[in-house]
Amino acid sequence: MKIIPPPSPWGAIPSPRQLAWHRLEMYGFIHFTTNTFTDLEWGYGDESPSVFNPTQLDTRQWVRVAKDGGFKGLILTCKHHDGYCLWPSRYTEHSVKHSLWKNGQGDVVRELADACQEFDLKMGVYLSPWDRNHSLYGQAEYVQYYRNQLHELLANYGPLFEVWHDSANGGDGWYGGACEQRKIDPSTYYGWPETWALVRRLQPDAVIFSDTGADIRWVGNESGVGSETTWCTFNTAGRYPGYPEISDMGTGHEGGSDWLPPETDVSIRPGWFYHAHQDEAVKSLSQLVDIYFQSVGRGTSLLLNLPPDRRGLIHEIDADHLREFHSFLERTFQHDLARNGSISASNTRGPEFAAGFLVDENPETCWATEDGVTNAQLVLEFPQALTFNIFKAQEYIALGQRVRAWRLDAQAPDGKWLPVTKGTTIGYKRLARFTPVTAQRVRLCLENSAACPVLTSLSLFYNPDLQELK
Repeated sequence: MKIIPPPSPWGAIPSPRQLAWHRLEMYGFIHFTTNTFTDLEWGYGDESPSVFNPTQLDTRQWVRVAKDGGFKGLILTCKHHDGYCLWPSRYTEHSVKHSLWKNGQGDVVRELADACQEFDLKMGVYLSPWDRNHSLYGQAEYVQYYRNQLHELLANYGPLFEVWHDSANGGDGWYGGACEQRKIDPSTYYGWPETWALVRRLQPDAVIFSDTGADIRWVGNESGVGSETTWCTFNTAGRYPGYPEISDMGTGHEGGSDWLPPETDVSIRPGWFYHAHQDEAVKSLSQLVDIYFQSVGRGTSLLLNLPPDRRGLIHEIDADHLREFHSFLERTFQHDLARNGSISASNTRGPEFAAGFLVDENPETCWATEDGVTNAQLVLEFPQALTFNIFKAQEYIALGQRVRAWRLDAQAPDGKWLPVTKGTTIGYKRLARFTPVTAQRVRLCLENSAACPVLTSLSLFYNPDLQELK
């Protein structure tokens, strides 16, 4: 029997490290520094190192909360814009070395790395490029200081899954007592290609986030909302690293030169650092579910911030809301109704790419059409009518992202097909929720694809509680 080859890759495709990152889907941010104790969001850089004094710091509690919330990793703000280091860096005195916590003998980064290893959670690091404390910021010598500190984090704390930078590029600060404004040219100052070469050498499996960065781009907002149309590909020519042009960060570029998928970052609280007056403003279950469907459900990954309080613990309110959120998602996606039906396709590439692979729960199998066929229909038929209110589809992104437009229909008792929902891109994952529909036959119409469509899953779910959250 002749073996039918898979479709050729279309456009830019993800690297192995990017594929592994896509599969994480949700992970947490930990914002924790002197700001936690000064009640600020951005420290000026003149804070006394001794102000950092958590009374019950327990990174194992952070990790347990993250695991209970369904997260696969945590990214720690090892140094925020205030320049305070949560590890005893040999290159500065502005660190935990001079805190009251553990009499200056502690290392938050080490404790979190050990806790992540103990509970099998991945760890990432954030090192702010801007440093409002350091006297040399804005001068060439600072860049080597930054790389020295990055080397410490990359070399001494075990495997990392993500290295995070943002576009905080100067302004007013203490700067060793100068107390002035300092501006830099973000297109050249940090020398990102050389800096990121250090990441590639010491942590080759880690993805790099940096707005229009090396592996992952910013979604363009801090609200937890991905774009309705989300292309994982992006044209990086003429866009310098580490600086966002927000207008197209969310949507990306169809057929873009690079695989640079978006990450959606948002805090569970109004602020990024813990503030007691925000204890009653922790995001509700309804808000968290909205964020999930508008981030993961639109093909991005979700980075949700969980700021420890002055005790050094993630507050009970935050932990409770996160557990409730995870429990809701588990109930919602526990039973895939599509597994109960039979599936057929208007076009199939061959038996190696049959429609049945869409419902086999194996992410490495897929359905595909013949080359040149850029629209197709898939029909799910069930022994009897069933009710559903969530649709999920995934492209086999190892071969690129292709689908431009899709529509989901349900067949009425009189045989007429009625539209249920529709969308544009699918990408790694697409979720749609809607008013409950009852039908025995359901049809996915792939109306327009850039190349022959290649899908790895097609699912339907029902959670009667979903409507009550609206």
